[in-house]
Amino acid sequence: MQHPDMPLYLFALAAEEIDRVADVARISRDAAGKLIGYQRPERRIHVKQILDYLDSGSVLFPNGLIMALPDDIRFRASRGPMTTDGMSTAGTLEISLPADPSSPKPAWIVDGQQRSLALARTRNKSMPVPIAGFVAPTLEIQRDQFLRVNTVAPLPTNLVTELLPEVATAPSSRMSTRKLPSALVDMLNHEKDSPFYGLIKRASTEGNNRRNAIVTDTSLVEAIRESLESPSGVLFPYRNIATGSTDTVGIRNVLITYWSGVREVFPHAWGLPPSQSRLMGGVGIRSMGRLMDRVMVHTDLQSETAAEAVRTEVSRVARVCRWTEGTWEVLGLPWNEVQNTPRHISALSNLIARTYVESRVGQ
Repeated sequence: MQHPDMPLYLFALAAEEIDRVADVARISRDAAGKLIGYQRPERRIHVKQILDYLDSGSVLFPNGLIMALPDDIRFRASRGPMTTDGMSTAGTLEISLPADPSSPKPAWIVDGQQRSLALARTRNKSMPVPIAGFVAPTLEIQRDQFLRVNTVAPLPTNLVTELLPEVATAPSSRMSTRKLPSALVDMLNHEKDSPFYGLIKRASTEGNNRRNAIVTDTSLVEAIRESLESPSGVLFPYRNIATGSTDTVGIRNVLITYWSGVREVFPHAWGLPPSQSRLMGGVGIRSMGRLMDRVMVHTDLQSETAAEAVRTEVSRVARVCRWTEGTWEVLGLPWNEVQNTPRHISALSNLIARTYVESRVGQ
């Protein structure tokens, strides 16, 4: 008895029963681009290690699973004076299974997917496994619990980043600051007038799309977050801290106009993997993201010549940029030796900003 409206059920299932009761919600996107699921892909080495232990003989396996249960479950409390101690109540939990084995399973595994995969394959099929289950009628509740359960043992950053816009409240203040930027990155990746259309690699990116996705989403999220959070950022005024409202249409206009200008100034470097173009790597995205704060304050987005003005402003730094060949003379580094590290991001950002300021002063 923890949550007044959401009981927590503690029970056990045999290893062979888990696969009949619950499934894993893999993170992916449907044909319309909507995010579905939340679990990372299977980690085969991890699963094999668990399986080897389960099949080794005498096994102590206290690591339970957390399940999201359907809202049609039934709990009947046991009769008698000793069925509750004020913290928990003994009873029987009924979970209905579909008659057709190919039909969707009633429950979802929120935590322990690698363990569940090993349990489904073990020879020790009758071994009882501890389960903690709660009713989660919506995918949003499942994602929320998934993120909270995994905040101690860190999830892949790109998986957390992509899931954040799909939960109502971020599990921590640190995650909360990435929620809006992640939603904006999703917009940049899926809208056809965006220069990043189809180029951003997210946890849900699959198949042929993954080969074309060459921009790491976490770098772009961080670039947008910096501009949103810093009082000197060009995106900062689009958020009303007092009311909690955000002008996402205005932010979208800034991002698409600016990065379209970057693409047009550096067409030879755009759309190539980071191994061939540092512009598309983390160091390029972050340093050019900081330039956006300087460029866009000089741009009237309502003007018919806004796109041309952005190209003119970005062109001011073109003479020092070595995205695909040559040497960054001031840094003393070949083009492909600038890395996505704090030191190189800072050095490259300073070089580009200094070049831009000097160009404007000297005009």
